[in-house]
Amino acid sequence: MVRKTTRLTSIVASMLFTLPGGSQEPHQQHGAPQGGPPSGAPRQHAAQHASAPVSAPNSAPMTATDGYLMRQVSGTATNPASAPEGMFMVRMASWTAMLHGVVSANEIQQSGQRGGDKFFVSNWFMGIAQRRAGAGSFQARAMLSLEPATVTKRRYPLLFQSGETAFGQPIADGQHPHDFVMELGAQYALPISENGILAFYGAVVGDPALGPVAFSHRISAQELPQATLGHHIQDSSHIANTVVTIGVTRGVLRIEASGFHGQEPDENRWDFDGGAIDSWASRLTLSPTPNWSGQVSVGRLKQPEAHEPYDVVRATASATYSRRLDSGFWAASVIWGRNHKSGVHRNLNSYLAESVVQFQQKNYVTARVELVDRDELLHGGEEHPDHGEITSGSVFRIGSVTLGYTRALATLAGIEVGLGGNFTLYSVPAALAAVYGDRPAGFLTYLRFRLRGRDGTHPAGGH
Repeated sequence: MVRKTTRLTSIVASMLFTLPGGSQEPHQQHGAPQGGPPSGAPRQHAAQHASAPVSAPNSAPMTATDGYLMRQVSGTATNPASAPEGMFMVRMASWTAMLHGVVSANEIQQSGQRGGDKFFVSNWFMGIAQRRAGAGSFQARAMLSLEPATVTKRRYPLLFQSGETAFGQPIADGQHPHDFVMELGAQYALPISENGILAFYGAVVGDPALGPVAFSHRISAQELPQATLGHHIQDSSHIANTVVTIGVTRGVLRIEASGFHGQEPDENRWDFDGGAIDSWASRLTLSPTPNWSGQVSVGRLKQPEAHEPYDVVRATASATYSRRLDSGFWAASVIWGRNHKSGVHRNLNSYLAESVVQFQQKNYVTARVELVDRDELLHGGEEHPDHGEITSGSVFRIGSVTLGYTRALATLAGIEVGLGGNFTLYSVPAALAAVYGDRPAGFLTYLRFRLRGRDGTHPAGGH
């Protein structure tokens, strides 16, 4: 199957270079002076902006490969070019160094006998170092999280969430913390034609070419600290081990192929899990304008869950829109993901729509709607008075609607402080009403600290 994917990648790459190179006007970001550097992180699409490079502070004009690397937020995945992605940036000799970071102190309360209450702190910090190297550009990237210490008991409560294990048992109604090392890798991008770039990405821990931008970095999810219910059907591979990716960009199209270790991280969140490359993925990304980005991807993961001894074939499709407004921005995403569990020949689907709008600089309103299939909510047989025994193999479709608001309070030493909250209502099948209640709900409040960009914009995502 890997050989077939490699051949397909080669064929499509060849087709890309037979197409005429499209060109678009360079996108002038809101808040950037004419002729000067853009606000926040440079976000020039490799091909769209090859003819109009911009400059990092005190640096030579930016090349297409510089912008190509700087636009990536997790592995090789990118938000739309117009999405605000502010960061601290400094020039040191021939290197450009960048820093992202978010900390969110959360209090969650949920209803019903399966719900829980907890205070926890979600966080991530990303450091990037980039320079010219030969005809192209080189970038080293490290992303760390202190969640192994700030999310106690190896999980925080989240109704109807599942995936991975805690204390040897599959997690149900809870979200695991991220590993201390979320990404540690490097990438080299080389121009191979006027509108083409060849890129190589390798990571001890990183994000293969599978799925949309992970929820923790997706621009449309930035004011929702909790994970999506579809995380393990859409983007859970964003912390995979032993990742190798090759990609070719031509105009508005990019095709990538990855090899990686498919098993999810173990419960020791402080170490490197490692593992041989035993899984594959391929992704086609289309970015027709600076405001739009979409992808379709497919991959086979070798026994990703420790408690399920079989492979998963994952397919995803997504589209994200981002637009600058006079006093903020608007972003929205729609995502579909499917896991086919080969051992039981079962399909689990997930559907998501989410949006965030910033207005008058200090206000954020956000929403998320999900439909997710679940077969891991019950560890063993549980009796229901009207439906008899329901078991761990039963599949249930769960619906959720989340609405939230964040208010930016102040900026201290370049860090934006925000106070927010969101409320989630769930819909459940009748068979689960006795276990979860007729109208399960959750409420989350948080105090968020986020690095700001040079013009007051902020990093995309951060959970």
